[in-house]
Amino acid sequence: MKISEATFAGSSTRVSQKPKRTLPEFAFIGRSNVGKSSLINSLCGNKKLAMTSATPGKTKVVNHFLINDSWYLVDLPGYGYAKLDRKGREELAAVIRDYITGSEEMVLLFVLIDSRHDIGKIDLDFLAELGEHGIPFAIIMTKCDKQGPNVLAAQLERDREILLQQWEELPPVFCSSSQTHQGREEILDYIGSLLETV
Repeated sequence: MKISEATFAGSSTRVSQKPKRTLPEFAFIGRSNVGKSSLINSLCGNKKLAMTSATPGKTKVVNHFLINDSWYLVDLPGYGYAKLDRKGREELAAVIRDYITGSEEMVLLFVLIDSRHDIGKIDLDFLAELGEHGIPFAIIMTKCDKQGPNVLAAQLERDREILLQQWEELPPVFCSSSQTHQGREEILDYIGSLLETV
């Protein structure tokens, strides 16, 4: 699948405020500084679509982008942002939880994880919460261009073993780079295949 048109459709902090036009939604989330905005811009072929920033935790709302006039790409706030105070973290968690448990149009949640490190407890806890709520998700490993192929392969295998301690069966896992556009076609084709079933 190719993205020929991507336009900002609105921001919200509650499902009741999201765009009124009902279309399938594919949401993206990850820890702050995982490269989410850069990946979204890479997928859409637009460097300025999602706000990228040297300051992690910029996204505080749920942003909808209308893709090819047929589905929404949804940019969610990052989770586990340590520099917010407790109240701020709780408010952000409420925004995230309201969307992922309340949006009936969400087909799939893509969870972004930095491929350079072992999957952390915050990520594992978040994935466990998705499992408890029965929320369908796939994993995108980001920044896969930042280390050599052998080191990357060893890290991905280690992450796979960590996940298998919690999960009997793993969801789809994609390896991506917003710099080289690695994984872009695979992710978009996967979205395209799911769109055919909704």
